[in-house]
Amino acid sequence: MSETIFSAAHFNASGLIPAIAQQHDTGEVLMLAWMNADAIAETLRTGQVCYFSRSRAALWRKGETSGHTQRLVEMRLDCDADTILVLVDQVGPACHTGAPNCFFRAVGPNGTIGQT
Repeated sequence: MSETIFSAAHFNASGLIPAIAQQHDTGEVLMLAWMNADAIAETLRTGQVCYFSRSRAALWRKGETSGHTQRLVEMRLDCDADTILVLVDQVGPACHTGAPNCFFRAVGPNGTIGQT
């Protein structure tokens, strides 16, 4: 029997694994979210990235309300099998704030936070 992401991935005690979304053609890191086995299966089945919302305790299909979808290009598992990298084709901004990505708050050398 061959190994699958479902048998190889190290999910946490809540059945979740962190998933980093990265724009496939530019390498821009877009966001970090969580996936469970159902979200992974849904993503692989449909080609549209699906996450698990911890606050709603339910599957969350990226862009289902905003239209800012993520099409799956490739899914990778890191060397420790405890993080997923999802290479995507992002349509619209990735962040719920309207920013292109969720990492727009730069921390300066003195610890102050500004925007990039």
